[in-house]
Amino acid sequence: MLLVTTLTTGVYAQKGWSKNWFENLKLGGFVITEYQYKGQKDNESNEFTTRLVRLDFKGTIAKEFDFRVQAQLNGMPNSSSGPRIVDAYMEWTRFEFARIKVGQFKRAFSFENPMHPITVQNFYSTSQVISKLSGFSDRNGCHSSNGRDIGIQVQGDFLKINDRNILHYQAMVANGQGINTGDKDNRKDLIGEIWVSPIPGLRIGASGWTGSYSRNGSGTDENGNAISGTKTLSQNRYALSAEYASASDWTLRGEYLHGTGKAFKSSTESDITVNEALGDKADGWYVAAIAPIIKQTFHAKARYDVYRSMANWESSKNNYSVGLDYTFLKRVKLNLEYIYVNDRSADSNYSMVDCQLSVIF
Repeated sequence: MLLVTTLTTGVYAQKGWSKNWFENLKLGGFVITEYQYKGQKDNESNEFTTRLVRLDFKGTIAKEFDFRVQAQLNGMPNSSSGPRIVDAYMEWTRFEFARIKVGQFKRAFSFENPMHPITVQNFYSTSQVISKLSGFSDRNGCHSSNGRDIGIQVQGDFLKINDRNILHYQAMVANGQGINTGDKDNRKDLIGEIWVSPIPGLRIGASGWTGSYSRNGSGTDENGNAISGTKTLSQNRYALSAEYASASDWTLRGEYLHGTGKAFKSSTESDITVNEALGDKADGWYVAAIAPIIKQTFHAKARYDVYRSMANWESSKNNYSVGLDYTFLKRVKLNLEYIYVNDRSADSNYSMVDCQLSVIF
């Protein structure tokens, strides 16, 4: 808040500064509250929660440097899912074909990962495979990082036709450890994405990710012997993506993701025991459709969402979702959804109902 006050009220009065140095300063955020019923046998739940509370400050310096600091305010203190910084970066934007970003921000992997939570939550949550293979609730055991990491990225758009770029690329070098933490093995992740837009509203792309995730601590090896030190697990992933978002407010999107690499057995950051039973392959996909009932206001939607934790049908969890959402005054959205879950890994079928109210300020 001190930073906001200084930039918006005091900086212009200082000698040598002008209003042209700082532009588009915005302080905003959003709140998502949720009610969810889950009918899973022996694990029923029925609760209200505060899903997300974010405060977002961003702007432009000297007309060519964009910056952003975004904080998550809800959650349990002193936990990986508690209050924390999610974004903190600066981006040099002089050249449209090569913008350079440094700091903590979204990984350049898949179409859904970079989306705003309220946009994604036209459905009740991020699709399973994005969550497990993009750094939300990642299968490798990394703390919740909301699809982000710390590093440097170059991205750009070019090949214009009728003032519309038809080619986009991103390339990122990152620590591989998620947000708000340093590197532990001095290896770096390489992440890249490219997509083409042959006609307005349509984009088709692919992204790849090679790197590792490491922990320092102690545990046991596959033979039950005690081990300690640094344990590094290689990770290799790719995504194939397509989306059509029409001017008439229809959206169709689908992605397939595949990953190889083992996972740690526990979520405890100091436990380096590997989950050998899980294996080293996982994949999944989703197909989603959003149809306008009233353009930009009222939608019906459906999604088929699959995650296979061992890349086979015996380990699959299949979610079938249908729902409605309504937007009030462009800043308040009500989302209602029914989800039927077929979890073959646990031999369990059950229903869920999710209702979310989001407010942007």
